[in-house]
Amino acid sequence: MSVTSATLLARLRDARDGDAWGRLNDLYTPLIRSWAVRLGVRGSDAEDLTQDVLAVVVRRFPEFVHPERPGAFRGWLRAIAANCAREAWRAKKVAPRAPGGTDFGSYLARLEDPGDDLSREWDRQHDVYVTRRLLERIKPDFEPKTWDLFQGFVLEGRAAEEVAAACGTTPNAVYIAKSRVLARLRDEAGGLLG
Repeated sequence: MSVTSATLLARLRDARDGDAWGRLNDLYTPLIRSWAVRLGVRGSDAEDLTQDVLAVVVRRFPEFVHPERPGAFRGWLRAIAANCAREAWRAKKVAPRAPGGTDFGSYLARLEDPGDDLSREWDRQHDVYVTRRLLERIKPDFEPKTWDLFQGFVLEGRAAEEVAAACGTTPNAVYIAKSRVLARLRDEAGGLLG
């Protein structure tokens, strides 16, 4: 099992940790690009906006102080993404359209307001996406049977007894598999999820 000694966010404190920065890029580039596309930013403009967001994250990360409350990094990233979109829109680099036909500036203001439904949906989508990507990353660290028990119980929502019977083991083994995988997921996520 390849256990990380520190969370990704802690590792990013070292600007020379190319592996950590590569992991951040691999994890977040598709999410940010999909967000840009949902705004109506297409092609090379979506790529440019994605790179602008990541460049600000790299430049400003030394200023980020995690307050040890859930969602802090996610909210910080959301604010950067909204600011980059606003700057590109004002500079007429992109002509995105706000979903539902609303004014784009108002849409971004809603996105920046943590109490707004739009902001909460962005946060939910972030957490679902990041969780899926992290689960893909850690899956090879487990024996296939452990993963099957976890998948059946947690990801598929089947009863522990049903999963245990299908895999020829006990419900207690299902609970142990769940505990091991979720502990590893928490270690891997360290501050990224809300």
